[in-house]
Amino acid sequence: MDLNFNMNEDHNKLLLSDLKRRLAKVKLGGGQKRIEKHHAKGKMTARERIDFLLDSKKPSIEIGAFAGEDMYQEHGGCPSGGVVVKMGYVKGKQCIVVANDATVKAGAWFPITGKKNLRAQEIAIENRLPIIYLVDSAGVYLPMQDEIFPDKEHFGRIFRNNAVMSSMGITQIAAVMGSCVAGGAYLPIMSDEALIVDKTGSIFLAGSYLVKAAIGESIDNETLGGATTHCEISGVTDYKAKDDKDALETIQRLIDKIGDYNHAGFNRIASKKPKENVDDIFGILPKSRADQYDMKEIIKRLVDNSEFDEYKEGYGKTIITAYARIDGWAVGIVANQRHIVKTKGAKTKPSEMQFGGVIYNDSADKATRFIANCNQKKIPLVFLQDVTGFMVGSKSEHGGIIKDGAKMVNAVSNSVVPKFTIVIGNSYGAGNYAMCGKAYDPRLIVAWPSAELAVMSGNSAAKVLLQIEKASLEKQGEKFTEEKEKELFNKIKSRYDNQVSPYYAAARLWTDAIINPLDTRTWISMGIEAADHAPIEKPFNLGVLQV
Repeated sequence: MDLNFNMNEDHNKLLLSDLKRRLAKVKLGGGQKRIEKHHAKGKMTARERIDFLLDSKKPSIEIGAFAGEDMYQEHGGCPSGGVVVKMGYVKGKQCIVVANDATVKAGAWFPITGKKNLRAQEIAIENRLPIIYLVDSAGVYLPMQDEIFPDKEHFGRIFRNNAVMSSMGITQIAAVMGSCVAGGAYLPIMSDEALIVDKTGSIFLAGSYLVKAAIGESIDNETLGGATTHCEISGVTDYKAKDDKDALETIQRLIDKIGDYNHAGFNRIASKKPKENVDDIFGILPKSRADQYDMKEIIKRLVDNSEFDEYKEGYGKTIITAYARIDGWAVGIVANQRHIVKTKGAKTKPSEMQFGGVIYNDSADKATRFIANCNQKKIPLVFLQDVTGFMVGSKSEHGGIIKDGAKMVNAVSNSVVPKFTIVIGNSYGAGNYAMCGKAYDPRLIVAWPSAELAVMSGNSAAKVLLQIEKASLEKQGEKFTEEKEKELFNKIKSRYDNQVSPYYAAARLWTDAIINPLDTRTWISMGIEAADHAPIEKPFNLGVLQV
């Protein structure tokens, strides 16, 4: 191994260590003291409930672990958005599990909590997956009610989705394992079946204090809306559980009896591990986001047997399009190639080169054709992003780069096969869109710790913003020294670099997770297995397309 490989490896493994450290902190939710207080009530934490419910010998993936990261600090923070979401298996059946974390503000709903819950429901709807709600929440976080209550993608959308999923035949099971108040009370009752834990679970539109204030009635919460009330008097809930474990075991038995689903029919054979050493990823991926590397070497470490069949290998070389298998599943890969590509022989001038990570006319055209082929053959698409954007300049503009880029965006937008996006490195500007960013409905979108998501790099943005700031200050008569220019540049770049971070994106659910690169195969495989629950219901149609 060369020195550069070792330096890359050290850098990327430090990023991975930082990811693991951050995840460990996130998993503490509201902190150790609140966990102990939770246990003292005889209750399991949200993560303990999920771990108990899911099959221990099967893989699981967590959606939105970093939701809310470094947000709402003036309110004490909201680790993981106050709710834990996992895709896993219950009695061998793939499910989505949503569990309120009552150690975080009593499980109250912040704006990001609502967004995360809606994302969980979106995954269940797209993939026709059973969804299980483990409810333990004080309801809307009142100091921010205007940002969570009234809009289309706010709290009320949850119940609308409950109704839609029910009409689609998607199984929904809810267990009330703590508080379930006000509007939130509709979620378990709009599910197909509802359980409630005796003595710790309660459901009511208004608690005892509000009842006293509103109508003058004096009543305790247990009598008002406890397990006995709702299982024996109101008939609101279907099962009474003696404790958390009893409730979770009941859910397991209910899921175990669900019938099989209609398969989409994606191609799968026996899985084979990559022949190449997957740990090499850390040495291949460069420390600097500006450096070049061969994306094919990354692909070899993600696909079965390290084998892939490249489509149009000699054309449009800044995008790799290839057929392969991941954990046995047939996939079509669309990946940004980060090599500089010489186009006219050994003595190529800089103007005759194609720069890695940039989408040119020919590469956009190739990707469009390949995406259409995968839709024709019912092959799921995997996008590996390390893109700086589309090529600019007179040559590209005269060649119709906007038209070719639009063709690619059109194909991505209208694709009917499931899409999965892995942000490996850069994800800048319109390149993010063409390579199936969050706005283009990937079934799952995850980032490696090396990822950067923004309109442009921190360095480029700082240069642009510096010129604007400099011109503004000079108009006001300020003199600009070289030292002051450097100080302002570094200040702007530092602020922008924070927004480029994969953690900034994950906090806002622009990605579903930041993952260890070595877990990429698991995410894609589980994602395709989930998508196989949902048969494709419409033909692939590009609509009006400029050729």
